Amino acid sequence: MARGARTLLIGATWAICASPAGAQFQDPSLPPPDPATLFTNQCGVCHSLDPSDPPRQGPLLKGVFGRKAGSLPGFKYSPGFATAGFIWDEPHLDRWLTDPQSLIPGAVMLYKQADPKVRLTIIRYLKEQR
Repeated sequence: MARGARTLLIGATWAICASPAGAQFQDPSLPPPDPATLFTNQCGVCHSLDPSDPPRQGPLLKGVFGRKAGSLPGFKYSPGFATAGFIWDEPHLDRWLTDPQSLIPGAVMLYKQADPKVRLTIIRYLKEQR
C-alpha cells in the first residue's frame, strides 16, 4: 500500500472513531454496558439529561418520552421538526435511532444504531428519565 493511501486510511479510521456515530461500535466479547453507561457512550456527547448542564449540540433528553417532537423551549431544531407532529414514544424513538433522516427529512443527527437491542436499551432508559 502506498504511503499516502495508508495515511488516508488511518486518518479516515480515526475520524470515524472520533465521531459520535463511531462511538456505537463495541467489542462483542465484552458484556453490554448498563443503560446509563450506554446512554453516556452513545448519546452523551450531544445530549444531556441534566437541565442544569450547558447547552449541547442536541436537545436535553430528560422528559423526551411523551414530549412533542421539536418542542423543547429554547432549543433551535432543524427545519424538519416544524412539521414532525408526533409525540416521542417507543416506535418513533426506535425509528429515529435507526435512521433519523427517514423519520424527519433534513434532521441534523449523524447517529444511527442498527442493533435493535441497543436501541431498546436506550429507549427504555429514556422512558425512565421523566
